[in-house]
Amino acid sequence: METILELAGLGKTYPGGLKALDGVDLAIRKGEIFALLGPNGAGKTTLIGAVCGLVRPTAGTMRAFGHDLATDWRAARRRIGLVPQEMATDMFEPVIRAVTYSRGLFGLAPDAGRIEQVLRSLSLWEKRNDQIRTLSGGMKRRVLIAKALAHEPELLFLDEPTAGVDVELRKDMWRQIGALRERGTTIILTTHYIEEAEEMADRVGIIDKGRLLMVDEKAEMMARLGRTEARFTLAASLGRIPPALGDIPVELDNGGRVLVYRGGDGTGKGKAEVADLTKALIAAGIDYTGIDVHESSLEDIFVQLIERGEVAA
Repeated sequence: METILELAGLGKTYPGGLKALDGVDLAIRKGEIFALLGPNGAGKTTLIGAVCGLVRPTAGTMRAFGHDLATDWRAARRRIGLVPQEMATDMFEPVIRAVTYSRGLFGLAPDAGRIEQVLRSLSLWEKRNDQIRTLSGGMKRRVLIAKALAHEPELLFLDEPTAGVDVELRKDMWRQIGALRERGTTIILTTHYIEEAEEMADRVGIIDKGRLLMVDEKAEMMARLGRTEARFTLAASLGRIPPALGDIPVELDNGGRVLVYRGGDGTGKGKAEVADLTKALIAAGIDYTGIDVHESSLEDIFVQLIERGEVAA
């Protein structure tokens, strides 16, 4: 797939020595949704600010749509949209005027049809003459997206787009983001909500302390790092693992009252081995009173990588 954004060795060090970005290498493909995950202060917003011209990097290079962002930023920037975390507009401005003004900032001629299309797609048309301050939190968030879409960007950054909105509105925003991708917009999403990445992203990057710990296809990441854990509560304690269980990776816990399986690879192998273990226990005459099976989620993988703090191969 075509690469439309490429970061190489990108760094940002603030006065005093704080490294907000530390040698970030990243390539974004046309038409994908890329989720950038990380704790507070990990460098997500700094990375977005560097690409959008709000933060000046201290190291590395950035290229977007074939343009060097250090020397030819104007040509590339008009093809990039940004939805920031915070409102940065006159709250007394009517919605339609704020969105129209955003289009003009990029030197584009007025286009009432385009503005209407954007507002209708975000269910804002009926609110077009309302002052932004009168809108709900979810509607204000949609205004931010409308402002970012007014100049028809090909690459859209969404910095915590659903922060502070309720679950129903969050799922509605997911549908809106999916519709944008279907229309050909490439999306880079930063979020604290791991389920957003699981729901929408094609690829996931995990960043901490300015360093990218991993970038991979979501499905590949789950397959490579996902695990299955099953805990069998036994009717009677065991002193050792019976040979009848063969090579299944199990261990005893809680004084021999719990048999624990940990294995699999996120592709279903673990579930198959748990089924084999169940059959082996029955065949060996080992009774159990309960079983608890847990499949790794993307959140489990995220926490694991952050705790290790190591770049995954």
